[in-house]
Amino acid sequence: MSELTHFNPRGDAHMVDIGDKAATRRRAVASGRINMQPATLAHLAPEQNKKGDVLAVARLAGIMASKRTSDLIPLCHPLALSHVSIEFDVDEAGVRAWATVETIGATGVEMEALTAVTVTLLTIYDMLKAADKGMVMSSVQLEEKSGGRSGEFRRG
Repeated sequence: MSELTHFNPRGDAHMVDIGDKAATRRRAVASGRINMQPATLAHLAPEQNKKGDVLAVARLAGIMASKRTSDLIPLCHPLALSHVSIEFDVDEAGVRAWATVETIGATGVEMEALTAVTVTLLTIYDMLKAADKGMVMSSVQLEEKSGGRSGEFRRG
């Protein structure tokens, strides 16, 4: 395992200095899942939910969250994101969400993708909790990343 970069030689937490790193195209994809009762899935249809289109609201929440990651995670750098997208796959047990985040910069966007997908799932939970408080969010994970010194990662 490589050395942890958010600690200095004394073990103190610090923000990584990216001042000398080259700006390159960075991309990260994260996914996560929320499982729910079959009856709850029916509320995903906009006409079935008084709060509106659940997935549209969740998509916007995920996009907005990705842009605020540095406000939530103490040592993340604020980034100018060039692209964020949230996609969904609905099946009989729930919803899987994918967040894709891109930038051209000196540091990666893995945390932004993970934040986006997590807030997307939390928003689905919030909008449907009146129908099903037993929903379970799980499997939030980095699927792939590209760009930067550490190179490519793709979940096998």
